[in-house]
Amino acid sequence: MPRTAERGGPQTRAKISQVATRLFLERGFDAVTVAEVARAAGVSSVTVFKHFPRKEDLLLDREIDAADILRSAVRDRADGTDVRASLREASLRLLDERHALSGVADGSVPFFRTVAASPALIARAREIAAELQQTLTVELDRDPRFAGDPALFAAFFVAGYGTVLVETARRLVAGDPADAVAADHRVRVERLFQALREGV
Repeated sequence: MPRTAERGGPQTRAKISQVATRLFLERGFDAVTVAEVARAAGVSSVTVFKHFPRKEDLLLDREIDAADILRSAVRDRADGTDVRASLREASLRLLDERHALSGVADGSVPFFRTVAASPALIARAREIAAELQQTLTVELDRDPRFAGDPALFAAFFVAGYGTVLVETARRLVAGDPADAVAADHRVRVERLFQALREGV
């Protein structure tokens, strides 16, 4: 194996993730081992675990992106901009871009089916949601411009956004037209933020 294949960095991480995702979607998460992913990506299992501490994170690899979006929505909003408005803008931007975190990205259905078929992936997704909730709580707690209850707000937002995503995934897997699902996704995001404005 060439030494260059073992070097770390974003390109190696991206290659491992792409290879793992292809294998998981083709054969199912539980049917593919980390050793098989490593061989297909041309790296060692040690290198895989260097970039992805858990097998589940090979497929659920957007937690860092999601955490960065939450932090930016709190930290980088203009003075006088409510955090609800900042999070709403970020959520709708993900939708408009058909970002993977929006749930409406092209090719999402095989991903959703793979996750739904694996108890390990479902459990990890719940852990990630809890970790993101904690991330948002910490950011809000540090922000003197936020006057509400950080933990309560973060719990409502993360749970609410997760509920929107699950329904979007359900409808796409059921075969509903993607444009109609995206439009309904937007409506439910707006309802979420209406509830956050009126209730938290």
